[in-house]
Amino acid sequence: MQRELPVRKQIRLKDYDYSNSGYYFVTICVQDKHELLGKIDVGANYVRPHLSTLPVRPHLSTFPVRPHLSEYGSIVEKEITVLSKTYDTVEIIKHVVMPNHIHMIIKIDNDGQAADSGLIVDGNGRTINGNGRTQFAPTVSRIIKQFKGSITKQIGFSLWQKSFHDHIIRDESDYMEIWNYIDKNPEKWTEDCYFIKK
Repeated sequence: MQRELPVRKQIRLKDYDYSNSGYYFVTICVQDKHELLGKIDVGANYVRPHLSTLPVRPHLSTFPVRPHLSEYGSIVEKEITVLSKTYDTVEIIKHVVMPNHIHMIIKIDNDGQAADSGLIVDGNGRTINGNGRTQFAPTVSRIIKQFKGSITKQIGFSLWQKSFHDHIIRDESDYMEIWNYIDKNPEKWTEDCYFIKK
């Protein structure tokens, strides 16, 4: 009797070219939601920062909560900053490393890179350089695969759940909503869908 394999849910948009220039909201989760990247003090354990440690002109209503990163979390944080240097056409606009997941806004600007460098971009997201050689513009999947792989190589095992979640940012309102969500994510940690009550 032949056993049927489970059908994996398709989470990318069918026929969408993920090398297209634009902004992408990406979430990458740690396998089984294990809190390996750090911790966030919440409730009675959270101590607000002393005013002397804040900027000269703080927004007095804002006391940012930030995760205390583990060794793995620090590696992830460093690797996020490396992404913008790995690809000329990629910039990480905003990110947060949470205890068991990360959020990023990734900007891909393949059109701008092509214009600045004299590359020709065809309809398949490929660039043709001065030597007539074809190069593929990085897709969101390729960027995340490289990112996960680099971290796995550094720590000796994979932290990550398979795949990742993405959202194509459609307009300024969408962008601002996601920006604010990332910014406020640490202070709303206990309300997060990835939070596991102990």
